[in-house]
Amino acid sequence: MRRENSTLALTCLTVLVLQSLVAGINLAIPQLAASDLHADASDLVWIVDAYVLAFAGLLIPAGALGDRLGRKGVLITGLALFGVANLVSALAPNVAVLQAGRALGGVAAALAQPATLALLLHTTRPERRPHAIALWTACMGFGGMVGNLVAGTVLQYFDWPALFLTFVPVAMLLVAGVAAWVPRAPRHDASTDPIGTALLTGGLFALLYGIIEGPGKGWTDPVVVASFAAGLLVLGAFAGHALRSRKPLLDPRIFRISTVRAGALGVGATFFALFGLFYVNAQFLQDVKGYSALLTGVAIGPLAIGMGVVSRRAVPLAQRYGPRPVITAGLSGIVIGLALLSTVDAGTPYPVYAAYLLLMAAGMGLCAPALTGGILAGLPAGSAGLGSGLNSAAREVGAALGVAVIGTVLNSHHALRSPDDFLAGLTVGYRVLAGVLVLATVAVVTMWPAPARDPEKASALV
Repeated sequence: MRRENSTLALTCLTVLVLQSLVAGINLAIPQLAASDLHADASDLVWIVDAYVLAFAGLLIPAGALGDRLGRKGVLITGLALFGVANLVSALAPNVAVLQAGRALGGVAAALAQPATLALLLHTTRPERRPHAIALWTACMGFGGMVGNLVAGTVLQYFDWPALFLTFVPVAMLLVAGVAAWVPRAPRHDASTDPIGTALLTGGLFALLYGIIEGPGKGWTDPVVVASFAAGLLVLGAFAGHALRSRKPLLDPRIFRISTVRAGALGVGATFFALFGLFYVNAQFLQDVKGYSALLTGVAIGPLAIGMGVVSRRAVPLAQRYGPRPVITAGLSGIVIGLALLSTVDAGTPYPVYAAYLLLMAAGMGLCAPALTGGILAGLPAGSAGLGSGLNSAAREVGAALGVAVIGTVLNSHHALRSPDDFLAGLTVGYRVLAGVLVLATVAVVTMWPAPARDPEKASALV
């Protein structure tokens, strides 16, 4: 019981820390732009997104690596590397070194994150696994909020290197805690498939590069178009290789399983909405409402409250009514929250804004555990790391798309020229996010089987 609780705490804290820098770095952009690094707009984009690119591109092969080599060892390695990467970033003398440190941090996060869920499922008793999954998925969302709060607090009093230095001792403490308190899990004969790994990683890198560069360069820019074409071509080659391979890294036929297909789409869609919000929230609160960096970090607190409270109730609700109604209600809540956020302006009282955030958070807390459970329940025994990697990769791709979509809308409205331009773009951006999420909701609900599968079946994985 003691090992079970310590594993739950340490794995959830790890996920929370790894996610923190995905969102928190956005609050450091003004300081980075004004620093001695002399970073231009393109440099700033890649200081932010080098982490995301490496993180998302390597999650699936890193999950399989943990299944094969040992999840605890891979988790410790990832956390130690995460500490080193943040030290490199903090001490960076120029933009290139900072971008390299950020990319190394993404590699470290990709190693560590899939192992957390796999170890959690191995250690937790079957009857508690659905609740453990719910807490783990809540921490995935909490990370963005904690990142905003930590970054706001640190940057209120110190310069940007302090943000990265903050995570170095945290990483070392997590390494010590995992080494002492998290038990080892059995290894599984998971395929590392070097050819498949190269094709999948290369395809995702190219696709994400196009998504990241699209808002700035324009979606018809030759580099962006070439990135999408290369990504689709390489991912197609990966699918062909995997279908012919005796032991593929990821068998595309798993997407014939309706809960895997719907779960991956639903996870991507929820983080599409959440990170679209994160991208503009700091600008709205700081530039339009006049909040400080610290107050901006605190002001997003309702997201944490909503997800924390509702995710605890999501499991019994799904067990009572089935996952499909719970997922439908959750995704619908996010859509309504986005639609309401599209009405905000400089005169909107903070309690009203907070209520809209709370509605979005409740929707995420309601549907996220069932969506993750659907992915895990459809995969074979011994593939918990791979399943966690697939879940996290769907989330990262969705997050990158959300930022790209709302960033494109803001650019088209010349959002940087004045607060009025920004608010006009914000209104359209939130409505575009809501419209896309409506389509995704219809697809997810249509694909999910009836009667829906019980998320507790995820316990069969380990």
